[in-house]
Amino acid sequence: MNYSKAHFIGIAGKGMSATALLLKQMGVAISGSDEGFYPPVSDYLLNANIAFAKGYRKENILADADVVIVGKNARLITETNEEVRAAFESGKLIRSFADVLHDMTAGSDTVVVAGSYGKSTCTALLSWCLKSAGKDPSYFIGEVTNGFERYAHRGLGATFVLEGDEYPSSNWDNTSKFLHYNARNVLLTSATHDHVNVFPTHADYLAPFRALLTSLPRDGVLVANCGEPHARALVGEVGRAAVFYSLDGPAHWHAENVTRNPAAEFDLMRGDEFVARLTTPLLGAHNLENAVGVSAMLLEKGLLTPDELRAGLSSFKGVKRRMELLTEASAVPVFEGFGSSYEKAKSAIAAIRLHYPARRLIVVFEPHTFTWRNRQAIAAYDDVFDGAARTLIYHPAAQGADTHSQLTQEEIVARVRRAGFDAEAIVEPDDALRRLGDVLKADDVVLLLTSGELGGLIKSIPKLAERKFPVATMAL
Repeated sequence: MNYSKAHFIGIAGKGMSATALLLKQMGVAISGSDEGFYPPVSDYLLNANIAFAKGYRKENILADADVVIVGKNARLITETNEEVRAAFESGKLIRSFADVLHDMTAGSDTVVVAGSYGKSTCTALLSWCLKSAGKDPSYFIGEVTNGFERYAHRGLGATFVLEGDEYPSSNWDNTSKFLHYNARNVLLTSATHDHVNVFPTHADYLAPFRALLTSLPRDGVLVANCGEPHARALVGEVGRAAVFYSLDGPAHWHAENVTRNPAAEFDLMRGDEFVARLTTPLLGAHNLENAVGVSAMLLEKGLLTPDELRAGLSSFKGVKRRMELLTEASAVPVFEGFGSSYEKAKSAIAAIRLHYPARRLIVVFEPHTFTWRNRQAIAAYDDVFDGAARTLIYHPAAQGADTHSQLTQEEIVARVRRAGFDAEAIVEPDDALRRLGDVLKADDVVLLLTSGELGGLIKSIPKLAERKFPVATMAL
C-alpha cells in the first residue's frame, strides 16, 4: 500500500473515520469531507489533526491525493454528488474503506468477528484483552468503545482484530465488507436474518457468511456460537472444523456457576475442565455469552494466558450504546441498548429484567433501521417488548422511506397494543419528556432502544432522571 495522501468522501461515517485513523497512524496524509460532523467522530478526527470539509464539492479533492476513498452512503453516487463524480472522473485510484482494509490486513493474523449481533462488543473485548496484556494488536471496531483512545489502531503485534460487517462494501461493489478482510480466524456470533433491505431472504443473508467460512485457511480457527441455531447450522453445512461455545449448553466452551451482584462472575469451562473464574461488568446473558466466545478465541489460539484474560475481562468498560449506563447520579438508572434488530432489542430487555427484576421497566423505542420499519417485520412487534411495563414508541426514521414498504408509527403502536402491551406514540421530544416525567417513579428503570438519536431524547431523558430522582452516588 503506497499511499502518501488519501481523501475520504463521507469521512464522518464510523468505518470511514476508523480507516482514516489507521492510515493517519501509518503516515498517510488525510483529508476528507462530509455533510455533517458530530461528536464523537468529529472529536476523534480533530484530535488526530485530520482536516475535513463540510459539504460535498469537487474542490475538496486535493490535486496531489493518491487515492480517494468513497463511503457507502446513498448520497455518495456520481449522479447526484459532484465530489464523487469528480473523483471518478479524475483518474485517481478509487477505493472503498473495505478495499483499504484488504490491503492493510495482508499478511496479518486476522481475527474477524462476524454475526447479526454481538460484533462490536466481541471485537472491542478481544482488542481490549490483547491491549491490556501488552500485545499491541491492530484493531478496527465499528463503534466507539469506552476506555480506548480511538476505535481503530495500527499496532506492532501480529494480531489484527476486525469487526466484520456483512453489509455491501460500496455503491459499486456488493461484496460484503468482511470478505475483503483476509480472514484467517473467525468468531461467528450469530446468523439470524438481518438487513432485509439488502438481503430480502434469509438465504440471501447467509450467502456471504458461507463464503467467509469457506475462505478460511486450513490452519485458521473458527469459533462459533452453537447456542444460536443458524450459526450452528451454517458451520455444519460448510463442513468446517469449529470450536463451539455457548452460554450454558453443551459446547467446547461454556460458563458454569454464574453469579450476578451486579457484575457477573462465572467459571469458564472447556468441556468438563475448569479453566478460570472470570468476572465481567457487562449486563445481560448475551454479554456473558460474548465473554465466553471471546475467551474461547483468545485461549484456543494461545494469544493470552487465563490470568491475562481475567484481567482484561474484568477491566473492560463496554461499547458505547451497548447497555451503557447514562445516569451517574440518579435513583432511576437509564440505560441505552442498541436496538437495531429484534434480537438486540430482546437481549437488552432481558438484560434489564435479569439485573433489575424488582423494578418497573419503561422502554423508549425508535424504529430506526430498515429491519424495524419494513412492513414484512411487523410480526416482530408481537413479543419484542416482553418484560416492559410501558413502551413509548418514537416515529420511524424518514430517510429511505420511499425505497421499501415502510410501516407508519400508528401501525406499529397498534400492533404492539394488540399484542397486549401498554404502548403509546411519541412525536415531539419535548412532549415525550413531559409525559415520561409524569409517569416516572423512583423504583423504575429506563431502557432507550434505538440505533438513532431519538430526537435528542438520549441526552435529555438521563438529565430528567437525575433532576427528578437525584442521589449522591448510583447504587445498582
